[in-house]
Amino acid sequence: MKNKIQKITTNLWFDSQAEEAAKFYTSIFENSKIGRITSYGNEGNQIHGKTMGSVMTVEFELEGQKFVALNGGPQFKFTEAISFIIHCEDQKELDYYWGKLSEGGDEKAQVCGWLKDQFGVSWQIIPESLTEMVNDSNPEKSERMMKALLQMKKIDIKTLEQAIKDKFQ
Repeated sequence: MKNKIQKITTNLWFDSQAEEAAKFYTSIFENSKIGRITSYGNEGNQIHGKTMGSVMTVEFELEGQKFVALNGGPQFKFTEAISFIIHCEDQKELDYYWGKLSEGGDEKAQVCGWLKDQFGVSWQIIPESLTEMVNDSNPEKSERMMKALLQMKKIDIKTLEQAIKDKFQ
């Protein structure tokens, strides 16, 4: 039986760091792996300008989600318009992903649980409970939580929970 292809696969365009990025990401996520690596041939060299035999694409998987990293050149850069959300069960897990993904990244891009990693890819490292807190049936609680959230770089779950409980923050 033929392997079923994932219907939607995220393609990440790098200048020349596709393999380095795939290795970095797969070192962070427990359930991950690097798959097929393709190389540039001589065909199209006048367009892509890449050296024959250099890495063109790296297929990799993080937590069951398939990605392709492409060494496409410097024409395109990542922006915050697209980000990957990591839902964390607790502060320990949140701290782990924040620590690993923020290492070498842009500290100025860290706000409200968002960060940019060393490759310029944006991530949101958030607690699973954040959606519940934002949508609390009591709008005053939700507003207090948002006020606290907007003052954070890395999210502190206890501070958010306290903001919901504390009427005099």
